[in-house]
Amino acid sequence: MSDHPVLASLVALLLLSACNETQTTAAPTRTATSPTGSAGSPDTQPAQSGATKNRVEGELLAVGADAPAIDATAHDGEKVSLEKLKGKPVIVYFYPKDDTPGCTIEAQQIRDSYEDLSKTGAVVLGVSSDGNDSHSEFAKKYSLPFKLLPDEDHRIANAFGVSLRGGMAARVTFLIDKQGKIAKVFPQVNPDGHAKELLEALKALPE
Repeated sequence: MSDHPVLASLVALLLLSACNETQTTAAPTRTATSPTGSAGSPDTQPAQSGATKNRVEGELLAVGADAPAIDATAHDGEKVSLEKLKGKPVIVYFYPKDDTPGCTIEAQQIRDSYEDLSKTGAVVLGVSSDGNDSHSEFAKKYSLPFKLLPDEDHRIANAFGVSLRGGMAARVTFLIDKQGKIAKVFPQVNPDGHAKELLEALKALPE
């Protein structure tokens, strides 16, 4: 009879050991599923396709980064090189699609402020996934005085870290300083009033 407490203690130790082992193997499963749940959140899910898979807003080029060496032919047939534009501030604004309501408001207000923007020495470049035929019609329809760059293969958007939704770029603007560095990022642009924000940002740049 005196052996029963010893046996009971051994059984209890074995059960406790098995329980702890189960918990140890289960823990990594819980932690492994957490990032997946985060990546599948509504904020990032629209960008989960093609070349932009796993592209999130946090991957936008940050202030202080070198602007990418982009070369493209604008809607007016002129070649544009960011490298050759060093020495001037440059506005690169991404928009979803030509001749849609929000994009038209944004373009018209930049057009209306273009004289003041130009007085700072700035170059304005609009970028969307539309081709140059569409860009030319858009620019002509609304008398846009600045260049529009085609990005049908999303090469420019990817270089700046701009996410795509349904094949269209998110509405993001970058201000590049005279040294070719990112001076300011507007990650969530409201088309109405954005031109004024750009003018204020340009005036705040150091000489």
